[in-house]
Amino acid sequence: MRLRPATVTIHGSALRHNLEVVREYAPHSKVMPAIKADAYGHGVAEVAKATESVADGFAVATIQEALQIREQSIDLPILVFQGAQRLKDLEMAFIHQLRLVVHHQHQIELLAQYSVQKQHQLDVALKLDTGMHRLGIVSDDFPDALSRLESNDGVSQDMWLMTHFACADDDQDRLTTDQIQLFDQLTDQVHLSKTMANSAGIVEWPTSHRDWVRPGIMFYGGNPLLKKSSKELGLQAAMTLRAPILVIRHLKVGDAVGYGSTWRAKAPTRVGVVACGYADGYPRHAPTGTPVWVNGRFSQLLGRVSMDLVVIDLKDIEANAGDDVELWGENNPIDSVANYSETISYELMCHVGRLCHRIFEP
Repeated sequence: MRLRPATVTIHGSALRHNLEVVREYAPHSKVMPAIKADAYGHGVAEVAKATESVADGFAVATIQEALQIREQSIDLPILVFQGAQRLKDLEMAFIHQLRLVVHHQHQIELLAQYSVQKQHQLDVALKLDTGMHRLGIVSDDFPDALSRLESNDGVSQDMWLMTHFACADDDQDRLTTDQIQLFDQLTDQVHLSKTMANSAGIVEWPTSHRDWVRPGIMFYGGNPLLKKSSKELGLQAAMTLRAPILVIRHLKVGDAVGYGSTWRAKAPTRVGVVACGYADGYPRHAPTGTPVWVNGRFSQLLGRVSMDLVVIDLKDIEANAGDDVELWGENNPIDSVANYSETISYELMCHVGRLCHRIFEP
């Protein structure tokens, strides 16, 4: 049963296209797109099925997310960023053939306990903290951590080494160079598979390309850089949010729109009331002026976003009740909406409401 008028359409062809763009930037690396957080709101099962033929593996945050992929009978490698929190997680990883990130000494201890109890070998990726200071083994502890994993009979010899960038979206920030240099300094003599590059690293930092790259936002058509657009990078929007115009109103000079009366007409104004609001995942803080796309033309929001509705300017635009408005998508980039709303496209993608009608185009 359809609960709301707003529609989220996911474009499988765009996802596959964006992976091809990744391969153009990193032709010598295997590609492991990040499909954590329900594939950034795009639907993990659908995204995995749509791209299993062109991806070399997938990356997720948790074991539970990885199991959603395995439920689709997909046997590609899966990297689990948060790794194991308890012994039971290690058993699940073995059963479902998951590669766990090891980012803390506690996880090394868990693996030591597990190897005593079981005769299994687990695939792991040892994560170095090279400057982001969230998850990862600090450089002083890296030699000991690596040695302990290599000497653990419960750990597969096919170990990976990895790190994550903090500021790769800014090509002028020195930290990324420092992170690459520290990673290389610690691992150059270690002959294991390695992975560093996220989306921004893939595009802007080719010296970070290793055996695997891990596209995130660019996989979905979002812009990973501060100074270029997704269009300039050749990416396609994988998500479109649309909603119909419910009614068209003709406002007089001085008429106010929406809660708080934050916008008033300075001239006679034709507006459309659109059936989408923050209950559908549209950002409540999107201000007057935030772009929308109507019948081949850009227009803008007027007044505040409410739970179920927004109001748009229809000056010089031919539109009728029932016509669809693109809140973001191929014509109206999600990054633009995010910038107006003082947030990031990642958040908008993840917050698109499950109340919306959803369509997946293979």
